[in-house]
Amino acid sequence: MSYIFTSESVSEGHPDKLCDRVSDTVLDLFLKYEPEARVACETLATTNLVVLAGEVRASKGKVAQIMAEIEPAVRAAVKDIGYEQDKFHHANFEFQNYLHEQSTDIAMGVDSGDNKDEGAGDQGLMFGYACDETDVLMPAAIHYSHQILKDLATIRKQDADLILGPDSKSQISLFYDDAGRPTGVHKVVLSTQHSAEATQAEILALVTPVIANVLPDGWMVSGDDLLVNPTGQFVIGGPDGDTGLTGRKIIVDTYGGAAPHGGGAFSGKDPTKVDRSAAYASRYLAKNVVAAGLASRCTIQIAYAIGVAEPVSLYANTHGTGTIDDQKLQQALRDCMDLTPRGIRQHLGMNAPIYAPTAAYGHFGRIADEAGAGTFSWEVTDLVDALRAAAR
Repeated sequence: MSYIFTSESVSEGHPDKLCDRVSDTVLDLFLKYEPEARVACETLATTNLVVLAGEVRASKGKVAQIMAEIEPAVRAAVKDIGYEQDKFHHANFEFQNYLHEQSTDIAMGVDSGDNKDEGAGDQGLMFGYACDETDVLMPAAIHYSHQILKDLATIRKQDADLILGPDSKSQISLFYDDAGRPTGVHKVVLSTQHSAEATQAEILALVTPVIANVLPDGWMVSGDDLLVNPTGQFVIGGPDGDTGLTGRKIIVDTYGGAAPHGGGAFSGKDPTKVDRSAAYASRYLAKNVVAAGLASRCTIQIAYAIGVAEPVSLYANTHGTGTIDDQKLQQALRDCMDLTPRGIRQHLGMNAPIYAPTAAYGHFGRIADEAGAGTFSWEVTDLVDALRAAAR
């Protein structure tokens, strides 16, 4: 049966994404000084106000130093996004920091000891997904939605006089054939903040070639199928237009609705928290399965109990596209990777300040971060040979 499927993305200047960036900036600051630091940082942003709350743990000698550096780091992150508006300016917003020490009860369950390995930071279930719709093995609709906004942000930051603002959203609806393959675009929706002087014609002329350059040849649409700023005006944006919170864009962060999400958000959480690290590990495993040619689609679920190191379950589903039995694949995945929290962190090198670039344009399908520093470790396909061997 043919169908239409839609995914959306939001830019780094969207209020919720700004909060994700701030939370991950705080996390990176702690990990810079102490790789084993514990952080759960939540951010709220509204008109001329940014508020932090949550739990942290680091060596007592370092906490005071890190706390002193948080406000300048947060303001620098907001400046990098591009907010210099009258009612939300990186230099002028009120800043409140309510981070406090992590609960000793949680620490007791997570920490390793004489008779136990490090346990999961919480119970929960995490999903990973990969498919061969795009070269980065991501669903096409979310991949193209992300890329349009990334390219618009690059253009905006290269020209200080550009008519575009930091806050924007994209949405792409694709046609799929009876075999479940994308065949073309049904609709493109793009809403972007702009200067008060900009006309609708100017905005359309600016964004249309960007969209066309992202989409595959022959897929570009026009007329009523290309909806740019359909309300007619988007001058007031960012936290001044809509309050932002950390963790409210979990479907944007993952697979655009094309695959399940376990429920936990990612940003602001250190990698002992498996709702982040195990979601990354699940994507890593699913991507390697597809890259190895063992399936064209793969969903992985991993579940944990708080304080327990080994996952309570591992599930693999190749949706009828697998070249081996799914149960055999599950064993092959266990043979190829230690899925304890410590094993995941060590395998993927996660105890490092690597998280701020993940905060916008998706945590998956990213070949390189914004600084060009290389591929996210969970996007590497270095398990291909081991999986093929284990699956024989």
